[in-house]
Amino acid sequence: MLSLPLLLLLLWGVVSHGFPTVTSETQEQDVEMVQNYLEKYYYLKSDGKPVVRQRNNSLVSEKLKQMQAFFGLKVTGKVDTDTLNLMKQPRCGVPDVAQYVLTDGSQWDHTHLTYRIENYTPDLPRAEVDSAIEKAFQLWSNVSPLTFTKVFEGQADIMISFVWGDHRDNSPFDGPNGNLAHAFQPGPNLGGDIHFDEDETWTNNFRNYNLYRVAAHELGHSLGLSHSTDIGALMYPNYMYSGNVQLSQDDINGIQAIYGPSQNPVQPTGPQTPQVCDRKLTFDAITTIRGEVMFLKDRFYMRVNPFYPEVELNFISVFWPNLPNGLQAAYEVSERDEVRFFKGDKYWVVQGQDVLYGYPKDIHRSFGFPRTVKSIDAAVSDENTGKTYFFVANKYWRYDEYKQSMDAGYPQMIAADFPGIGHKVDAVFQKDGFFYFFHGKRQY
Repeated sequence: MLSLPLLLLLLWGVVSHGFPTVTSETQEQDVEMVQNYLEKYYYLKSDGKPVVRQRNNSLVSEKLKQMQAFFGLKVTGKVDTDTLNLMKQPRCGVPDVAQYVLTDGSQWDHTHLTYRIENYTPDLPRAEVDSAIEKAFQLWSNVSPLTFTKVFEGQADIMISFVWGDHRDNSPFDGPNGNLAHAFQPGPNLGGDIHFDEDETWTNNFRNYNLYRVAAHELGHSLGLSHSTDIGALMYPNYMYSGNVQLSQDDINGIQAIYGPSQNPVQPTGPQTPQVCDRKLTFDAITTIRGEVMFLKDRFYMRVNPFYPEVELNFISVFWPNLPNGLQAAYEVSERDEVRFFKGDKYWVVQGQDVLYGYPKDIHRSFGFPRTVKSIDAAVSDENTGKTYFFVANKYWRYDEYKQSMDAGYPQMIAADFPGIGHKVDAVFQKDGFFYFFHGKRQY
């Protein structure tokens, strides 16, 4: 039986990353972008000089190491590919600090706060803007003693506006993408205010930038929170939309450290972000995809690529925006370049990052399962035989991918035909001719 960290090590490869080979023009743009990024988010002092190009600049190296450590990258102090790619992601305009850092004055001295929307974006109807902002406030009031009241005139604790470019707060916006919005810590004047970049396209779905998602993040700053290193936290600096805006346990811990617990009789809890090296980590599903291995857990995937030394952790919706969270089983049919994902009695088929038209479909009609089967626990397709194994409770079915029908004589008992792995399978995948079975914390 393998431990999870050992299994991941067996799947890893090691490769060095260097600055990308690009044209001198593009490279110059990247160098300028790196310097601007470090100046804005990590307080690099350059006095207007192009310090990133200077050889052996210890200050630049230290700032790069600080940034790489914050985002969980390999700490090299150099501008490698992963660092550059992360810097190019859209994000909040507030500098990065730590998970949640409490500083003097970083909280309101009263818990009944007011807010006012000074103007509206033309991207959405006014009612939808109002709804997005109201829901963002509700997220935080649900887990704290804070209450929020909308006012329509005069000065409010939190003033909300849509602006662009240099809007006279010493934090100019940079046009489409990049810096999406920013907010100020609690206090007088600009304190608590939220500014959205009007050069962005604001939406109420997964396209472009979801206003509710960004507003909820910025409001965390307005209440006194800094950025989190937890990729699953709402207060993570880079924009990610998982389809379900919610506070993680890290967010809840942060806001309650400032203002205390909610007044609700039952204290709310939030989802935890999986820790890759946690020996107690369990998985909902595992599949191969084009030579890589993907481990699925709640709303996250962990991807193991033989050409990268780190396990990638991200939201499922980042890779597949049209797939739901909480997928229960998955398997690859490599001959068709397809991966099939299962949740409940529905399944989706993807090629690369595209969900094929017409999905989800019903597992009973497509595969011939009896109506008593409500969901699939695990699935794997044997690339050598074209046989797919579906595990449900203590039984399994065998499906012929060539004939597109269930084999006769099934279901059979798991324990009888797969001795040594127990009576139930939570996840399974095939790699290099071997099957890897998972049940709870155990891997076989």
